[in-house]
Amino acid sequence: MKQFQYTIKDELGVHARPAGLLVKLAKQYASAITIEKNGKTCDMRKLMAVMGMGIRQGETITVTAEGEDEAAAIEAVEKFLTENV
Repeated sequence: MKQFQYTIKDELGVHARPAGLLVKLAKQYASAITIEKNGKTCDMRKLMAVMGMGIRQGETITVTAEGEDEAAAIEAVEKFLTENV
């Protein structure tokens, strides 16, 4: 299991566009990837679940990947968040 924490910098938070891109990215990997915020966890492959988290600017999320390609998955998600959100 690999994980990292990230604080959202985008003033709009994780809105529809980045949420959709995160879901698309997560679906490229066999590993289970989840987002956790304030004790709530969701599957990153489900768009409505990601958007339902209501992740806003300044909030810190924990992203976890578990599976055969977890290292590559966590690296890709961390890179996406750093560059886009």
